[in-house]
Amino acid sequence: LDPQQRLMLEVTWEALERASVPPTSLSGQKVGVFVGAMTNDYLQRKVEVDPVEQVNTYTITGSEHCMIVGRVSYTFGLRGPSVAVGTACSSGLVAVHLACQSLRASECHLALAGAVHTIISPMTAIGLSRARALSPDGRCKVFDVAADGYARGEGCVVIVLKRLSDALANGDRILALVRGTAVNHVGPSSSLTAPSGSAQQAVILEAQESARVGAGEVGYVEAHGTGT
Repeated sequence: LDPQQRLMLEVTWEALERASVPPTSLSGQKVGVFVGAMTNDYLQRKVEVDPVEQVNTYTITGSEHCMIVGRVSYTFGLRGPSVAVGTACSSGLVAVHLACQSLRASECHLALAGAVHTIISPMTAIGLSRARALSPDGRCKVFDVAADGYARGEGCVVIVLKRLSDALANGDRILALVRGTAVNHVGPSSSLTAPSGSAQQAVILEAQESARVGAGEVGYVEAHGTGT
């Protein structure tokens, strides 16, 4: 079983406990699961190490990205949307965006949004290194003229989302409000992975418009810091 599936199960339980939601109370309910995941190291290792004769039905269910969310929905008996997101570095935030959209559309009354990443196989690191995406000294020099790549990391996060009206009615402890979200793509650019300042500006403006927040009201900015 892909460690990303195990981590997601564990952290989902912890997130629900912190939100004072008994995990066993959600069975059969319209609860959505939205999870971002990028690499598939576990499957790579299985292919590298296991002989073909050992490939079986559990090889697929235990390693594919779509099974990360499927495992959570299945284990907790959830009946809402179950969506795996693979948009590289933005996967986790896109998962949050989709969760918010699903709540607004009443596809679910509670949404679990998050991301998970583990480093098991060297293949991805080798490819990123040869593409000069990794910093040679392992440091992210964000917004610096000396930026020469990023450093990889592992982790798992899950947040519990509800419509504000539902959270207030239930007396939930509210840690933060998601005022607005937006998603776009660079479209035509110098290369498939090249960022675009104009596209990033556009999506920030769209998010501000969604949140009805002016630039002068923003007091804190947390940026995606690849340093590439």
